[in-house]
Amino acid sequence: METLLLASFIACVASFILTPLARKAAFALNIVDKPDYRKVHKKAMPYLGGVAIYLGFMIGFITIWKITDFTPSKFTISYLIGAFIIVVTGVLDDKFNISPKQKLFGQLMAACVVVFYGGKMIFLNVPFISDGMINIGWIGIPIALIWIIGITNAVNLIDGLDGLASGVSAIACLSIFGVSVLMGNSTIPLLSILLCGAILGFLYFNFHPAKLFMGDTGSLFLGFSLATFSLLEFKQIALISFIVPILILVVPISDTFYAMLRRFLNKQPISAPDKNHLHHRLLQLGLSHRKTVLAIYAISAVFGLLAIFLVQTKLWIAFLIILGAVIAIELFAEMIGLVNHKKYKPLLSIWNKTFKRK
Repeated sequence: METLLLASFIACVASFILTPLARKAAFALNIVDKPDYRKVHKKAMPYLGGVAIYLGFMIGFITIWKITDFTPSKFTISYLIGAFIIVVTGVLDDKFNISPKQKLFGQLMAACVVVFYGGKMIFLNVPFISDGMINIGWIGIPIALIWIIGITNAVNLIDGLDGLASGVSAIACLSIFGVSVLMGNSTIPLLSILLCGAILGFLYFNFHPAKLFMGDTGSLFLGFSLATFSLLEFKQIALISFIVPILILVVPISDTFYAMLRRFLNKQPISAPDKNHLHHRLLQLGLSHRKTVLAIYAISAVFGLLAIFLVQTKLWIAFLIILGAVIAIELFAEMIGLVNHKKYKPLLSIWNKTFKRK
């Protein structure tokens, strides 16, 4: 545990030192985010905070590698290669605003590196059947690719307020750390606590009012890392435990799901931008910038703790928890108008019809 704390501290200090340098480099290279109708900030903000997070993580990783007997596994090496591809893709997008197809190609390359080296799910442990195991074989490959690319873009989508994506990712890292320690994993606790430290060093400069943004470099790197960590942790999984990484990443996943549903119901392209994401809705309901971010932090923390509890609980209790979580998420989405469609309020409609006074 001392080694893990040291790793996190080194990554945090490195990121903290590198972030102001990244800010200066962004201005010098004109890698800035200009305001538009969808964005909250009113002036050009420097990018490249994601580079500081990545370098802080790598400095921590290399330091622990050199001062301990830690030997990177094949999976770890494949993750590092994939992360480098993702960071290069992000930097190119921050600088040149590359096309969605080009960005997706970079994500696919990174995901393929991880999956090729064994990140795909092979077995599904299903309760109530005779042998309890189903070999899903090659089907695990597209599942893993979709998971990695989906989570990578989901974290990118929530990067809309100062400190939001970075803070949510730090909470997710701590949740993955807790689950992986309970499950006896040796690699994921190190990687997740390293990333958490690197994020916290950057978050000091990114929390409202932010001095710089992490850009697509940061959000893609964080999303890719979280997806990859959870994929390794649960590649041979119980049916209930399959929900654990979803609970840990509930904010970006649910926000992405409701964004797709919202655009479908409103007959808009799935990729069409709008101002109805979770953070937009909370702002429109009157919460301040900071309170909105802190509220989403709280949601992430609650579901992260729920995921850790789920790993240790009995099957029937887990089912009840999952059912309750799904209902709570849907009710919350309907109450704040996350779908933004007047006819979409299924649970509230049932409630009103059942309990409305005559």
